[in-house]
Amino acid sequence: MRTVALSDGKRVPVLGQGTWRMGESDSARANEVAALCLGIELGMSLIDSAEMYADGGAEEIVAEAIHGQHQGVFLVTKVYPHNASRAELPKACERSLKRLRVDAIDLYLLHWRERTPRLQETVDAFEELRAAGKIKRWGVSNFDVGDIEELLSLEHGRKRAANQVLYNLQNREIEFDLLPWSQANKIPLMAYSPVGHSGALLKNSVLKKIGTAHDATPAQIALAWVLRQPDVIAIPKASTEAHVRDNVASLKIKLAKEDLTDLDREFPSPKSKRPLPVL
Repeated sequence: MRTVALSDGKRVPVLGQGTWRMGESDSARANEVAALCLGIELGMSLIDSAEMYADGGAEEIVAEAIHGQHQGVFLVTKVYPHNASRAELPKACERSLKRLRVDAIDLYLLHWRERTPRLQETVDAFEELRAAGKIKRWGVSNFDVGDIEELLSLEHGRKRAANQVLYNLQNREIEFDLLPWSQANKIPLMAYSPVGHSGALLKNSVLKKIGTAHDATPAQIALAWVLRQPDVIAIPKASTEAHVRDNVASLKIKLAKEDLTDLDREFPSPKSKRPLPVL
C-alpha cells in the first residue's frame, strides 16, 4: 500500500475507507463490519467517520470492526461546526471516543465551517484536546483556499494535518486552485466520494469503455483516476467485502495517457474559479 505523509510527517495509506451511510440499518450491520475488517486486512487501515453519520452510528460500526486491533488503525472522525466551540468540542470528542471505544482519535476534523464559533476558538479547542491526549492531530474539511489561508494566519493554525474535500471526475473544482495550492504548501487532501455520490458517474459510457480495456469496473477506473494525484488520499465507502476487494484492486490500475485524455474530454477540468462543492 502506498502512503501519503500528513503535515506532521505521519504516513497513512493513500487508500482508506469511508463510512458515510453506514450504521443506518441493523440488517446491514454485520456486512458493514465485515467489509471494514477486510479493508484493514488488505491495508486500508485509515478509516474515516463523523459524529454526523447515522447520528454516531457509523462510529459504533467502526468500533466493532477495530475491536482488538485498533492499534494498527488510523482513525479519522469529524465534529459538527456547532459543536466546535471551546465549551462543546471537548464534549463532542468524548462522545466520539466513547462510541469508537478508543482513548485517542488519530485525526479530528472540523466537518465544515460556519460563522460561529470563530475559527481561532476552534483551533484553540483542538490544541487543548491534543495537549490532553484526546486527539493526536487535527484538521479541517470542506475548506477552500481562502479558508485555509485564514487558518494558517491564526495562532497554531499551521498545526493542521489535512483538509478533506469532495473530489471525483464529476467534481473537479479543487483542481483550479485548491489542489495545486495544497500541493505547493504540503497540505495533503483527503478525497471523499471519489467515485461519485449518486451512481450516475458509474453509468458513464467513457468510464465503461476504459474499464473494459483494463478489465476493470467503472468505479475502479474512477478511483484510479483520483489516486493518480500525488498527496491525495481517497476514502471510498465499501459496505460489502466484494466492494472492498474492488477498491483495493484499483491501486494496480495504471491509466494510459489516452485514458486521461478521454476522461478530460468527458469530464473537463474547470477553467475558472467555482465554489467548492460540499455534500
